[in-house]
Amino acid sequence: MRVLIVEDGGSVRDAAVRALRSSGLAVDVANCWRHAELRLAVNEYDCLVLDRFLADGDSADRLHLLRRRGVAVPAMLLAAGDDVRDRVAGFEAGADDYVAKPVATAELVHRVRALCRRRGSIRPAVLRTGDLEFDVARRQVRRDRVLLSLTPKELAVLERLMVRHPTVVSRTELIEHCWDEMADPTSNVVDVVVARLRRKLGAPTVIATVRGAGYRLALTDGR
Repeated sequence: MRVLIVEDGGSVRDAAVRALRSSGLAVDVANCWRHAELRLAVNEYDCLVLDRFLADGDSADRLHLLRRRGVAVPAMLLAAGDDVRDRVAGFEAGADDYVAKPVATAELVHRVRALCRRRGSIRPAVLRTGDLEFDVARRQVRRDRVLLSLTPKELAVLERLMVRHPTVVSRTELIEHCWDEMADPTSNVVDVVVARLRRKLGAPTVIATVRGAGYRLALTDGR
């Protein structure tokens, strides 16, 4: 899942980026709305995290314009104050969540993940395919009821494959949803993560390579 943070406060922004990336999310950053609009024009996001008041405008007003243009991506507004009128204005502008700063990074991660799950169709809390089970909220994966130890990036790739099962998922799609703008699309980062996943998930092989197309789960779930 990919998140855009629009925040001009260095320490607040950096802490949020570290926490979200550590949880396996891909994170892009903009420090003003001019940069944010450029990123929104070329990337698809699962969630927006917006500082309410930036030097180049009120994010509630900018969000309202996005909604009028048909941009439906879930959005969270962050604000230093906790004034009821500001919160109401934020929700009226189209925010899905409104959080007062400072906010604990652990809480921010859970709130952002909850918003990401709203993107598109509602997803189940636990993804199941064959003997593979992914508890999305707890970020825990079990195969044949055995708990596995996966890195945040491995979890992100596996989640995408399970959400899109039984469709083939291209390397480009995995890059766009599981990595941020710092990733080199010509590198072999996807292949490396998939290879590690195959080893950790064990036999029989869970992830099949579809030559020239990408990857898909090789397990069946009765569908």
